[in-house]
Amino acid sequence: MKIALVIGSTISTIKDENLNGRKLLIVRETDTSGKPNGAPFVAVDTVSAGAGDLVLVVEGSSARYTRITQNSPVDATIVGVIDSLEESGKVVFRKS
Repeated sequence: MKIALVIGSTISTIKDENLNGRKLLIVRETDTSGKPNGAPFVAVDTVSAGAGDLVLVVEGSSARYTRITQNSPVDATIVGVIDSLEESGKVVFRKS
């Protein structure tokens, strides 16, 4: 699993039929404090995340293990919205 920040969304009218009705969000991998440190990529949203949310993303074959993405051609899926992060006993992120 990776920590990522939702930075936007995308709409695709022509796509694989298994992706119809699925929200596609643009995310960017971050460090534990929420500071971006990777390139943006698209992930299927399974948890109603939104712009500015810090989320948990699974990639590769794991991205196809949710009820929503089963048998779909996806490589990244948002599986959780982070409320807080604790590192070495210190809270480094808390959703406002």
